[in-house]
Amino acid sequence: MKFVGAHVPVSKGVSSAPVNAQEIGARSFALFTRNPSRWTSKPISDAEAEAFKVNCVKAGYTPDLILPHDSFLINLGSPDAEKLAKSREAFLDELNRCSQLGLTMLNFHPGSHMREMEEDKCLQLIADSLNILLDKTSGVKAVIENTAGQGSNLGYTFAQLATIIDRVEDKSRIGVCIDTCHAHSAGYDMTSAEAYERTWREFDETVGFGYLCGMHINDTLKKVGSRVDRHAPIGTGELDEAFWRRLMNDPRMDGIPLILETPDESLWPQEIAYLYSLVD
Repeated sequence: MKFVGAHVPVSKGVSSAPVNAQEIGARSFALFTRNPSRWTSKPISDAEAEAFKVNCVKAGYTPDLILPHDSFLINLGSPDAEKLAKSREAFLDELNRCSQLGLTMLNFHPGSHMREMEEDKCLQLIADSLNILLDKTSGVKAVIENTAGQGSNLGYTFAQLATIIDRVEDKSRIGVCIDTCHAHSAGYDMTSAEAYERTWREFDETVGFGYLCGMHINDTLKKVGSRVDRHAPIGTGELDEAFWRRLMNDPRMDGIPLILETPDESLWPQEIAYLYSLVD
């Protein structure tokens, strides 16, 4: 079964996230547990955390269908010692917030070398950061999101994702989220049946479907291999209906959160309904 949802707003507190998700017909959801544009945020109160859990139960959302996203500022591979320390402190807070909310996954962008260190050294630093932080926590899996390869961001190839996973000591605490827009922009063609199968075969051989914990399902404005991250509403970009039909009928994507991050929130109910209409 497919569980399509969206990254819902939490302007009224994290407890509003499952309510907002239910209102748009989402069967899964993502959220920020803190302000994604600041290094620090006020703690989640015990009452708010309990309300979040109650609302999730009422709406039928289990932790395996909720994929919180970390702050945009965090760079676990930063070559700047001060920013690396701040990133690790913020990511630790993110992990602890997930634990407080009863969540089991935290989605994150792996990091950027800022053109100040070699790629492999940065990948090692990301893995070192994860080993330090996962050792200080329990119960929450760090879920690496593939990137489009824009700028100096790493994680845009399956090989880079596999390298990080290989260097994380506790394999039970690491997973992957594949963003369709990012994959396309990074050069993974899925615009034909043959290309679709070829890309996912490479993913399985390099990373392994056992690590796939969720997806961000976004159309893309840019051509394959552009390495430019530009999300688009479903059906308005480079990924046509045939692609979405293949994805929605692919059993390898059953049972995980499939999260819309398309740019027009008002379209989410229609996009969710449209995607389910493609299921055979």
